[in-house]
Amino acid sequence: MTGSVPLAPLAELGAPGGPLEQLLVAGLRAAGTGGVWSVGDAGGVRGRGRTGVLGQGPYGGRPMGHDTVFDLASVTKIVALWPCAGALRQAGRLPLDRPLGDYWPSVAGRPAGSVTARQLLTHTAGLPLRTRFAELYGTDPAAIRAGVLAAPLHRPPGAAVEYTDRAAVLLGHLVEFLAGAPLDELAARQTWRPLGMADTRYGPLGPEFAGRTAPTEYERTADDVLCGTVHDPSARLLGGVSGNAGAFSTARDLERFLTALLAPPAGTALPWGGPWIAESLRVQTGGLAPARGLSWLCAAGTDPAEGTFVHYGFTGTGIWISRRRGRWALLLTNKVHYDRDFRPLTDLRNAFRRAVFG
Repeated sequence: MTGSVPLAPLAELGAPGGPLEQLLVAGLRAAGTGGVWSVGDAGGVRGRGRTGVLGQGPYGGRPMGHDTVFDLASVTKIVALWPCAGALRQAGRLPLDRPLGDYWPSVAGRPAGSVTARQLLTHTAGLPLRTRFAELYGTDPAAIRAGVLAAPLHRPPGAAVEYTDRAAVLLGHLVEFLAGAPLDELAARQTWRPLGMADTRYGPLGPEFAGRTAPTEYERTADDVLCGTVHDPSARLLGGVSGNAGAFSTARDLERFLTALLAPPAGTALPWGGPWIAESLRVQTGGLAPARGLSWLCAAGTDPAEGTFVHYGFTGTGIWISRRRGRWALLLTNKVHYDRDFRPLTDLRNAFRRAVFG
């Protein structure tokens, strides 16, 4: 079992010119993108680095840095939605195992009314696998919301683990209903401001971020490369604020967030801390594969019992956490700006995980 293999101290791994820097500089060059990375523990950052520039063309003269703002894509599910769900759970307002239709009138009598919040968090709800919002519902956010709430299930709840953005979109609407506030306001109030995550927010970003925001992909209808506007088309249709995507952040802010998962800052009362973190970072999918916690995925190539969890974003972002190892890590890139050949980045992510967590 890899959990019995001693790992090098983080300060040694993450030292300038050390093993992680050598691995990541070479790996990001091979993947064709720049990026930033950090590793740390309950005491904070133990190593960090960067390589490359923000992008091509007009972005080519700006170096990557720990204050570079990245479109987090699906890491939004962790940095925004997951803590908000946890705050409701710990306040006794989000029952994880009751059918949604029992307490949410909008889905009562509809297929989604038979699923539970736990199934949404573990991607076992049986929801359709693709969003296809514009194709199915048009471009009006209210019509999209109505379509999501009324959609038929793809398979019976609890039958399989199938990752789908619809789970996070639906859970985001549920969180807003139960909390009585928009998701962006909830995330800022309950997570980002208490942790001092000053650069983390939903887009579109203001002009003050223009010089340090990493671009993503060319968008045909805009006839331009997206930069500061959410890349995910479903979140974009919903006005940029969604449970599945839409948040922007920096390595500097995510370092604070990940450190808090191991040791909340002194004097900071997080309404989603403690029990919610412990519950989420345990396998919640029984014998189904791939094994998942609540929102988090057990890292590929690891024994789920060892408790190394990860979440990726399609733009090229990724964060890892292990309570057992007492370590966290992040690797932020804008790979999608260059191309969609993700195999080199996937290989690098796996090598990075092995080096930090075993």
